Amino acid sequence: MRIVSGKLKSRRITAPKNLPVRPTTDLSKESLFNVLNNRFEFSEIKVLDLFSGTGNISYEFGSRGTTDITAVEAEFKCVKFIIETTQALDLPIHVIKNDVYKFLQTTKSEYDIIFADPPYHLPQASFDEIVNLVNERKLLKEEGLLIIEHSPNTKLAHHPNLVLEKKYGGSIFSFFGK
Repeated sequence: MRIVSGKLKSRRITAPKNLPVRPTTDLSKESLFNVLNNRFEFSEIKVLDLFSGTGNISYEFGSRGTTDITAVEAEFKCVKFIIETTQALDLPIHVIKNDVYKFLQTTKSEYDIIFADPPYHLPQASFDEIVNLVNERKLLKEEGLLIIEHSPNTKLAHHPNLVLEKKYGGSIFSFFGK
């Protein structure tokens, strides 16, 4: 994987092969950030990266100037890798080892962007629960976005605050407002 833009543009990051992850592709990530670039000033936002995996999305935000990034991941090997990479790249990413659903139930923070990339094999109800928890707990700032990356098999259009869906290859990004 590589960082698409910002101060670390074109920097390649190689994750260990034994991590149980499916990183967002560079093409999908570039398209996602093209959408976000038109809506946010990255240096002024607070970001929550759920199911962080390799930290790919967090690194991209950090490279683009975001200074308030929280990455939540349950897998120890992934957390260790994100911490090591964050230190090596000197990025402002706060890494939390926790179950995403437990974190969402207890956090008191509000975010401009919440990005979630759950494993595609999770049941539909798990994806719905992310949307519901973010809404019920009021975790988005007024103009904030929840973005969920998922496969075409997961359907999220039934949520009333869906504002946009973008398909990139085998992935879909569903965008939700407050």
